Amino acid sequence: MPVREHDLGEVRDAVAKLCATFPMDYWRATDRERRYPTEFVTALTRAGWLSCLIPEEYGGAGLPLAAAAAILEEIQKSGANGAACHAQMYTMGTVLRHCSEAQKRKYLPKIAKGELRLQAFGITEPSAGTDTSSIRTAAVRKGDRYIVNGQKVWTSRAEHSDLMLLLARTTPREAVQKKTEGLSVFIVDMKAALNKGLSIRPIRTMINHATTEIFIDNLEVPAENLVGEEGNGFRYVLDGMNAERILIGAECIGDARWFLAKATAYANERKVFGRPIGQNQGVQFPIARAYMATEAAALMVERAAALYDAGRPCGPEANMAKQLAAEASWQAGDMCLQTHGGFGFAEEYDIERKFRETRLYQIAPISTNLVLCYIAEHVLHLPRSY
Repeated sequence: MPVREHDLGEVRDAVAKLCATFPMDYWRATDRERRYPTEFVTALTRAGWLSCLIPEEYGGAGLPLAAAAAILEEIQKSGANGAACHAQMYTMGTVLRHCSEAQKRKYLPKIAKGELRLQAFGITEPSAGTDTSSIRTAAVRKGDRYIVNGQKVWTSRAEHSDLMLLLARTTPREAVQKKTEGLSVFIVDMKAALNKGLSIRPIRTMINHATTEIFIDNLEVPAENLVGEEGNGFRYVLDGMNAERILIGAECIGDARWFLAKATAYANERKVFGRPIGQNQGVQFPIARAYMATEAAALMVERAAALYDAGRPCGPEANMAKQLAAEASWQAGDMCLQTHGGFGFAEEYDIERKFRETRLYQIAPISTNLVLCYIAEHVLHLPRSY
């Protein structure tokens, strides 16, 4: 049975208290230095928050996705950046539903203890983008191993992860009836593979996101690391993608609420022409509109998480949750920057950092246009546009 919002109060309070031990100075420094927030990720791991979705029998808390969403929302709401570690939650959508019992027992207890990190999801490729069925990374079975060749891009946290879920084509596209067939998922031991068929190149971006490009050259992956059945990988990653969209939506809600709190406080305190700027409707109305958009998007995130936890189809809801929440966070971020005027561009106010970070979710983990195409085709039954 899904955990309802009022049951998550203790989780939210505990996460908020942990985040309070990492002041804004910490996040400014990691952003300025392009440094991975190792101390923060370690603290979350030790507190058990990153293993919240792992069942108790494997050392986790066994909480539903709604709880994971609440955790990530609180992280963002505190002004922190959960992108450094959120993959360990959404990859569970694939792992828990499709890995074998042997694989779960091998990896999950160590992930729960913090001995292993599962933070990398290798799907996107330079030539394919969001057209996942067009990926070229290929895995060929040879005895008890697969030989993998290809390239991945925007594989975030690859330098800070022990394991990666990798999507590769095991049957050529021209040899399958449906283009989504013939794709398989593998668990890759990145530490063992590094410089032995796998190399990582960091990509410097406008935010501190620890994203990379991965090159794979005759990498040997044990056949026992195949997730589920060969050729059904596209269906397996969809569970991870739906979880990802819902959790990213929750993060966006957290961002939006941080922007709203920041703007509201400043509008009450800042005085121009002898009166608080928040007394002016030109300042009030954008804040009120951003608040309404945020609350509406939060309901869609909650609905999508409830469907996911109930084991029901949630593709439309997951996509709408991510889209609406990303739009709400960007609306709130723009409003907050405008409310602060020139001070919004100053590093010490943290707005410019959060402004850059929340902008990402207009294009990732799936672009706005692809969400709209999905809703148009699969929900409204309009002709396929691509």
